[in-house]
Amino acid sequence: MKQDRPEVKKEFIALMAILMSLVALTIDAMLPALSQIGTSLQVENSNDNQLIITSVFLGMAVGLIFYGPLSDAYGRKKIIYLGIAIFILGNLLSIFSSSFFVMLAGRVLQGFGVASCRVVSLAMIRDQFEGPQMGKVMSLIMMFFIMVPALAPSVGQGILLFSQWRAIFVLILVFGIISLFWLHFRQQETLALEKRIPLSLASFKSGASETLKHPVSRRYMLGSGIIFGAFVGYLSTAQQILQHQYQLGDLFSLYFGALALAIGLSSFANSKLVMRFNMAKLCRGALIVLTITALGFYFYIENLETQPPLMALMAYLAVTFFSIGLLFGNLNTLALHPLGHIAGIATSVISSVQTLVSVLIGAIIGQLYEGSVVPLVLGFFFCSLTTLVLIYRTKKAAAI
Repeated sequence: MKQDRPEVKKEFIALMAILMSLVALTIDAMLPALSQIGTSLQVENSNDNQLIITSVFLGMAVGLIFYGPLSDAYGRKKIIYLGIAIFILGNLLSIFSSSFFVMLAGRVLQGFGVASCRVVSLAMIRDQFEGPQMGKVMSLIMMFFIMVPALAPSVGQGILLFSQWRAIFVLILVFGIISLFWLHFRQQETLALEKRIPLSLASFKSGASETLKHPVSRRYMLGSGIIFGAFVGYLSTAQQILQHQYQLGDLFSLYFGALALAIGLSSFANSKLVMRFNMAKLCRGALIVLTITALGFYFYIENLETQPPLMALMAYLAVTFFSIGLLFGNLNTLALHPLGHIAGIATSVISSVQTLVSVLIGAIIGQLYEGSVVPLVLGFFFCSLTTLVLIYRTKKAAAI
């Protein structure tokens, strides 16, 4: 029996990575098709095509707050079943949509459903592992996970060479169904009956209130939402900037994937750095780099008579995304650190607030796009500066 454990562990890691990657696949595989979808559904303003991306985040912001407490009460697998069922319904709605409103409704449902994979997968990992072993498992999962945003646009672009945009939704649908059957037949429930917490509105309200009122948690929660808002702004405008403004055409997915790998490299580096340096100081250092490089690149753009060269933009974004890779996991950890006694509810509340804040900011940055990278660069500047000011005086989490 002991000989089977490594194989079981590898399969568990692969399954968790697949479930978590549904989020990235749902977002990034659609990027090359935004213009085609807009044309097909008669969207007049090209900036409105960005709503195909931000609507997923909006659905996630709502869904994230429910799945943690539900999985604590009814078990992990049942809640993922529920979430993927909603996700599949949203995909079907988008596949057969004949209007932009129906498309967006389907995308909101996809986001609401796939939020279960993000929250409950983390809970399943926490059920199985702890301490350094959990850290190792999460590192292995992230190494796989980061390949999805790097490759998903290329997959979407490849599908468009042979079929229409609706086929991308079919692929995502099949991916979700495979994940559902894999979970059902190959993974046991990880939360024992005796460890389940009865669903109570009073306990949820109490936990949510404590999370929102805790000064350290609140600052890191809002800070991560603000800086992730700039990243959502990038996701919303990446196709317009790279594929149209810089006329990359089918090469868009390659450049997008290269920038995604910068985040992957940063995440790997962070796994080493957090063992040697203070986590809060790492975050402040990354935010200082983000702020200075954004301001410097803005002044560089202002002194040009044309748009910045593609390689200059790629270099700026690579530095930006490397810095962001140092922030995502660390800011979440710092936000959750004081709330270990209510980790399930706190994770749902923090994730939901982060996503809602990022959607609002990302949508504003996206709608300001007028054929220039200036709104995106200034978005990163103001978001990083605001986050830096917000968390700079937060000293209580300095020990981790």
